[in-house]
Amino acid sequence: MSLVVRTRKFLLNKVLGRRQFILDAIHPERPNVPKAELKSVIAKKFKVEESNIVLFGFITQFGGGKSTGFCMIYDNVDLMKKYEPKFRLRRMKVLEKKTAGANRKSRKILKTKRNKVRGKEKSKVQVFFFQAEDGIRDFCLSRGLGDVYKRQII
Repeated sequence: MSLVVRTRKFLLNKVLGRRQFILDAIHPERPNVPKAELKSVIAKKFKVEESNIVLFGFITQFGGGKSTGFCMIYDNVDLMKKYEPKFRLRRMKVLEKKTAGANRKSRKILKTKRNKVRGKEKSKVQVFFFQAEDGIRDFCLSRGLGDVYKRQII
């Protein structure tokens, strides 16, 4: 199976230390192409390391056979870490995933509780949750606060 890679709108961006262009991947008899395979083809074509290549925004043409997206080749990894968005770096596994801190609901409850107090008390406000042993949420007891109570067996 053949893969043809063509570039359009090539720009050498010396300020950000990268080469950026639109990438057309022509892949007949295939629905689409993995980004890892595209990275290896681009690395050979431009004689760069695969770790410096960023691919994103790929759209497959209706019916398959052609995909179009953006490609950026950075001069080094440090420049890539400096200028690329964090979500894209996490997607490429250059940065680690966010640690699982407080979930969204508890952050919102904490915010509303802090809005009800003034001054130094804002830093003292805390949110407590009661986790059920079996993990079953009882909506009639939670009052919409996201609290989880133990279900009583009658």
